[in-house]
Amino acid sequence: MSEKLVIVPTYNEIENAGKIVEAVMGLPIQTDLLVVDDHSPDGTGLKIKDLQAKYKGRLHLLERTGKLGLGTAYIMGFQWALDRGYRYICEMDADLSHDPNDLPRLFDACNHESADVAIGSRYISGVNVVNWPISRVLISYFASVYVRLITGMKVRDATAGFVCYRREVLETIDLDQIRFKGYAFQIEMKFKAWKYGFRVVELPIIFTDRREGTSKMTGKIVNEAIWGVIRMKVASWFKDFSRH
Repeated sequence: MSEKLVIVPTYNEIENAGKIVEAVMGLPIQTDLLVVDDHSPDGTGLKIKDLQAKYKGRLHLLERTGKLGLGTAYIMGFQWALDRGYRYICEMDADLSHDPNDLPRLFDACNHESADVAIGSRYISGVNVVNWPISRVLISYFASVYVRLITGMKVRDATAGFVCYRREVLETIDLDQIRFKGYAFQIEMKFKAWKYGFRVVELPIIFTDRREGTSKMTGKIVNEAIWGVIRMKVASWFKDFSRH
C-alpha cells in the first residue's frame, strides 16, 4: 500500500472516470486512488469497478446511496484514508479541471517541504483559469477575497478543491463537526487547519474548465458560502483551537 492517496468524488462523470483513473495511475509516483461515487445513474461506479481489476489494490471505490454532497463525500474518504494509515491525502475533482500532473508537487510540498496543507491555487500567481466565462472567474476570485476579509486567513484561493493534507491535519480537525456540504466545505477545511496553526501553502496551478459532463455549481451552494463564512467566523470565537 502506498502512503499517498488521491480522493475523487464522482456523480455522473462517466465521460471522465476512465481518464482520471488512467492519468493518476500513470503518474511517476506511487499513489492509490479512492473514488467516492454518489450512486451515479450514468454508470460511473460500474466503470470504476471495471478498472479495479487492472489496478488491483491501488484503485478503490466507495459507493453511496445517492447524491449526498461534496463535503460528505470527502469526509467519508478522509475517514477511510485515516483508518487505513495513509500519511498524505490529496483531494481533486473528477472532471480533469485539476491536472493530475500537478499531484507530485502537492504531495512533495507536504512530504519534503514541511507544508501541512498544500493548495493547488488558481490565484497565487495572477488568475490561472482557462475556459471559464468571466462571470464565473469573478465570482470565484472575489469569493476568496471575501473569505480573506471575513476570516483574516491569508489564503488566496480559499475555495480551491485541489488540496493535499498531512494525516495529522485530518486527525486534528473534528471531521464530524464540519458543517458545510457544498463547495464551502473547502473554505471550512482550510480555515480550521489555519486556526489550528498548521502550515498552509499555495502552489500555482492552471485550472481548466471541464470538457466533458456538466458542472454541479448551484445558487444554493453560493448562498451557503456567503452566509456560512460569517457563521463559521463567529463560531470560531467560542472554540478552543489549541492542539492537544
